[in-house]
Amino acid sequence: MENALTFLAHHPVNDAGLLDAYSQTVTGVVGTVAESVVHIEVQRPVNDRRNPERKMQGGSGSGFIISSDGFIITNNHVIEKAESIRVSFVDGRKVNAEIKGADPSTDIAVLKIDETGLKALSFADSAALQVGQIAIAIGNPMGLQYTVTAGVVSALGRTLRASNGRLIDNVIQTDAALNPGNSGGPLVNSLGQIIGVNTAMIPAAQGLCFAISSNLAAQIAGQLILHGRVRRALLGIAAQPVKLTARMIAANKLTIQSGIYIIETVPDGNYDNSQLHTGDIIVAFDNIPVATVDDMHQLLTEKQIGRKVPLDVLRGGHKVTITVTPGPNDI
Repeated sequence: MENALTFLAHHPVNDAGLLDAYSQTVTGVVGTVAESVVHIEVQRPVNDRRNPERKMQGGSGSGFIISSDGFIITNNHVIEKAESIRVSFVDGRKVNAEIKGADPSTDIAVLKIDETGLKALSFADSAALQVGQIAIAIGNPMGLQYTVTAGVVSALGRTLRASNGRLIDNVIQTDAALNPGNSGGPLVNSLGQIIGVNTAMIPAAQGLCFAISSNLAAQIAGQLILHGRVRRALLGIAAQPVKLTARMIAANKLTIQSGIYIIETVPDGNYDNSQLHTGDIIVAFDNIPVATVDDMHQLLTEKQIGRKVPLDVLRGGHKVTITVTPGPNDI
């Protein structure tokens, strides 16, 4: 049986055909998607002591249209603290945009422009993604010419730290390089459907690039369009992770090595944390073990708002179960 090298040597036409098919796939997708990818230009206030006359600082990124009546998704960090926003299309048109809503915890923002009849991109189901499938990153860093990089989905289910310290879940890792100004642009599959929102690159790690999954982006965008913000549950506590001793773990039959130490409780919020004490160590929320603050953040979703939830805490070294009622973050 001939090996792979011998096969390729004897079948150069097939190899070239595969490359042609790949090239045609990428160019076809770009032709379909590019007009829906926009350039975003912002102006932010700046306090420059060396140049007091300088009042504003520019910034830019990319975004993409998700509805024919002018809703656009981009990254929160692209438009954060912006006083004015301009959106440019590949045909040269420039229009003003307003922020419909932004969520630093997922680095997703939605803009609205006063335009109709726009070509919107559709979302793919990111839960169906497979490592190794084609991923095409498209951006519009200059306003008149888009940029394209192609690669594959390198890994799924990654986490990424947002600017406010919370972890973003279900992040896609790809080797489709992100060019400067491509933040907020779409990561698409071979059908031109959105599989992610390009958000970050780590040059020190051989150019690893990351995108917020399409399922998470669509969910967050929907809440931003409807409510202007994302509703999450709050407990009104300040906390930090703490390692548990072997005796604590054994005596209380715990499956985790650390817990969440309560530094402070804030009373009189739209929540009930009255049974929590400073010095308590939370080890389970709603019967689910929690070892870090990130674990707790993942569980404090909108569905927990107003619900009485059992909380397991270590108090004086012994596990006790109390009840808390999380409140909303938007009041």
